[in-house]
Amino acid sequence: MSKINLKSLSKDKMKEFVKAQGLPAYRAKQLIHWIYEKKAESIDRITELSKEAREKFSDAAYISNINLLSRQASKDGTEKFLFALEDGESIESVLIPDKDRLTLCISSQAGCTMGCGFCLTGKIGFRRNLKAYEIVDQIITVMKVKGAELKVKSSANPITNIVFMGMGEPLLNLDEVAEALKRITEFMGISKRRITLSTSGIAPKIIELYKKAPHINLAISLNAADNKTRDLIMPINKKYPIEALLNACRKIPLSPGSSITFEYVMLDGINDRPSDAQNLVRILRGIPSKVNLIPLNPYEGSKLKRPSDKKVFAFQKVLINAGINAFIRKSKGQDILAACGQLKAGYK
Repeated sequence: MSKINLKSLSKDKMKEFVKAQGLPAYRAKQLIHWIYEKKAESIDRITELSKEAREKFSDAAYISNINLLSRQASKDGTEKFLFALEDGESIESVLIPDKDRLTLCISSQAGCTMGCGFCLTGKIGFRRNLKAYEIVDQIITVMKVKGAELKVKSSANPITNIVFMGMGEPLLNLDEVAEALKRITEFMGISKRRITLSTSGIAPKIIELYKKAPHINLAISLNAADNKTRDLIMPINKKYPIEALLNACRKIPLSPGSSITFEYVMLDGINDRPSDAQNLVRILRGIPSKVNLIPLNPYEGSKLKRPSDKKVFAFQKVLINAGINAFIRKSKGQDILAACGQLKAGYK
């Protein structure tokens, strides 16, 4: 009989597993604590268990660990981590320092099926969905690496924020992402207010996310204010046009004072005109929102161009004058292909 990967078990399944071993129910809580807080790499490391209990667990189970293949550092302090999965697929995560924040950008899929015109990840195509434990393992591994460097306790968390903005479309892997979010908030103790999920706009899945998962922050990769332009750069818009997407956003049960972030990748001559900004103001009316303007991060082979700073500032001014909180997001890690839209995890 093959052994069970303890990281593949939800909270309830962990309880069932412990019960099947003929051990007390509290052992499930111990296992979860050691795996997700103390980051134990093997059952033998769980010293809170007796030697007999460790041997009993080891006969039936193991703790998997994602394989860190390489690590690159940008001149601005951003770091990119390349991970190998059990079946040979690979993914990337990015650690972004910013004043009092240390944000980890994680992947939810190997590759991506969206095919957005400005994103290098989409050129890979879709490989597969990640399991919940593969999503969480990115956090655990980077925590261990940075924790060792910063000389903090194994249970301490040097990472302040988590963003689902790496490889893949999270809402096309909703069940595993929802389970991962439960583990991140409940098992690892990271506040849901410090977690943001970005979607290209799978409209019917947005409300489903709020039914299945903790109510984390939502970011919508909008990138255009009219369907013709968005169809051109984001194929998903042909299935879920802007009207359907924004209608779903209006149904989100936002808590008082919170808002939805709309990401807007700026492309020279395509979506960066003052009229585009005015249209954006119009379509966002009535939705508590803020806008992150992201001048394109170019990559080799891309036909799209970054607009001038003058255009970017003029676009921002239109939004601000209309009462919308609009920020120009400085992309980090461009020199190591770690900025927004540049991840490819070694795939050719």
